[in-house]
Amino acid sequence: MKTLEPTIVWNHFYEITQIPRPSKKEDKVRAYLDEFGKKHNLTTVTDKAGNVLITKPATPGYENEKTIILQAHMDMVCEKNSDVEHNFDTDPIQVIVDNGWIKAKGTTLGADNGIGMALMLAVLSSDNLKHPALECLFTTDEETGLTGAFALDNNLLKGEILINLDSEDDGEIFVGCAGGIDTTATLKVKTKDTPRHFFAFSVTVKGLMGGHSGDDIDKRRGNANKMLNRILWNMHKDLDLHLVKIDGGNLRNAIPREASAVACVPFVHKEKVRVIFNEVAAELEDENAAIETNMRIELHSEEIPDRVMTRRSTSKILNALYACPHGIKAMSPDMAGLVETSTNLASVKMPDDKKLVITTSQRSSVESAKDDIAHQVESVFKLAGCSVTHGDGYPGWKPNLNSQILSVAEKSYEKLFAVQPKVKAIHAGLECGLFLKKYPHLDMISIGPTMRGVHSPDERLEIETVGRVWSWLTDILATK
Repeated sequence: MKTLEPTIVWNHFYEITQIPRPSKKEDKVRAYLDEFGKKHNLTTVTDKAGNVLITKPATPGYENEKTIILQAHMDMVCEKNSDVEHNFDTDPIQVIVDNGWIKAKGTTLGADNGIGMALMLAVLSSDNLKHPALECLFTTDEETGLTGAFALDNNLLKGEILINLDSEDDGEIFVGCAGGIDTTATLKVKTKDTPRHFFAFSVTVKGLMGGHSGDDIDKRRGNANKMLNRILWNMHKDLDLHLVKIDGGNLRNAIPREASAVACVPFVHKEKVRVIFNEVAAELEDENAAIETNMRIELHSEEIPDRVMTRRSTSKILNALYACPHGIKAMSPDMAGLVETSTNLASVKMPDDKKLVITTSQRSSVESAKDDIAHQVESVFKLAGCSVTHGDGYPGWKPNLNSQILSVAEKSYEKLFAVQPKVKAIHAGLECGLFLKKYPHLDMISIGPTMRGVHSPDERLEIETVGRVWSWLTDILATK
């Protein structure tokens, strides 16, 4: 990978992949950035939230141009396939070059947003570029709450133009994003001794595509939590089913790829379990055959547990998960093809045998609609007797089609590649909304190379587009 062009970008990206950087554990990459700043004699500051700012003076002839802020986040989503041994706290990413793409061996690659960081480091370390004064902002903990952007000091940045490097499609300029909020439901679970003559079994859904809960929510990808619950709910409807445990999904901003549960029924219903399983699994496979080509749904016998959930606790869980909405709520009437409002049933976890925690996330480019869908999700879980909390949420970024930096970026791309770039808004959350709230004067765009499968072990980065974005970015910086 280090021999790919432009080598200055790929060398920095490779170094970043070798540094563990889970969300909220960015100390190692923060130390790397600090050492980088010292090595290149660049002023480097770390704020109280852990964000790192590296500044570089203007090159000759650009001293009077507006300061430009380049921005990317340090952390990465840590997802791996269940059969892969990998410790994201200590292990480097194992990188693969595969037919025009960069991938990782069974884990997320971290190109989101490592490639944005690499582009910024390449600009900072290059001695032959033309550019105005630069402020390169590396934010912390974007993936699990945007906490770095939330806590960014209102007086840290001096620039008037910001280029966010956290987008995933070459040839597209993003000028707006959705706001978001998390909704978490917690249910106290009651258990009892397992009755005599019961049969225990597990149901597992795996092999789904998963993906980003904002950017991929319109692609009709399966939700493992919803699929698993549909099977269990149909069994529960006809049988005396008692849950033992249930687990699905991990991150609030990832569509869950895998989910599993253990349950018990009277032994006389053993064959009915298989019949219902076969019927519902066949329905799910038929409904999702065009998209989820690697989906696997399995049923296995298990050892009888000492305790099971009560019938009432089981009913509350399965009915609430069935009723909880997931997917697109509304499309934008203003921008064709843009999801306006959505919700993601992200994870179902049991930290112990007395508590169930369900995490969901809602997004919308309309603030009132974001609140409305969050309240709908809240109502579903309150009906089941859950306690419900909401995160702080984050604001959206309203498009400014009269933006100066947008005009520069459009003309630059067309000049370089003889193609007019697409101007779009994104349903995913970007930190730009928070930057605009703290610095209302900012003129912003978001660009980046092409990535696919982000937030899943299928994450991959298209090699050719990295070179294109490098040429594009450096040309934008050189434009007076």
